[in-house]
Amino acid sequence: MTETVPPALKARKRPVQRRSGVTVDAILEATLQVLLREGMKRLTTTRVAARAGVSVGTMYQYFPNKQALVYALNARYLDTLAERIEATCTVQRGVPMAQMVDALIDTYWAAKTERADVTRALYRSVTELDNDALVHAFAQRVDTATHAMLASACDLPPVDVRAINLALSSVIYGTVRNAFERGLPDAEAEALRDSLGAMCRAYLQTLASW
Repeated sequence: MTETVPPALKARKRPVQRRSGVTVDAILEATLQVLLREGMKRLTTTRVAARAGVSVGTMYQYFPNKQALVYALNARYLDTLAERIEATCTVQRGVPMAQMVDALIDTYWAAKTERADVTRALYRSVTELDNDALVHAFAQRVDTATHAMLASACDLPPVDVRAINLALSSVIYGTVRNAFERGLPDAEAEALRDSLGAMCRAYLQTLASW
């Protein structure tokens, strides 16, 4: 994922060797654990370093402050999420649009709700960070994947694919986010998920009749 990282949030260096990659992985995992356990206000570089089993000096080789840690953690999360959506879009190319939509809902729903505590913590962690470029880069990457998938549909209606993609993406992503932010009970969440699929399929049926 390509984005312009604000200077204050930029990692000092990227891991090149396998050993340094393992160290960064440990630091980011420790950041997540501290964030979940203590919250953003109590997250400190000292706590993260202790949790990761590295010295503060070692951690500072990669991340200059806790904001840079959180930014990198969110970047990794969005990168993983984008990869999952891209994989789904690749597999679903050429099938009917309704099947594409169901697969996209399944993928995004699972990614956001299987660890709802992580998703909520990450959303809260970037409240005071300048992460607009990060989110924009993620959106562009996902839009590219979903647009290519929808354009390949075997039953594509004579409607602007960009408009279809924007409408479906907005409804799907917005509904899923609302579901995990509310912390809905399982029964209500599943009912909402079924309704989301029904709404999207009804929208596609409407397009087919144009």
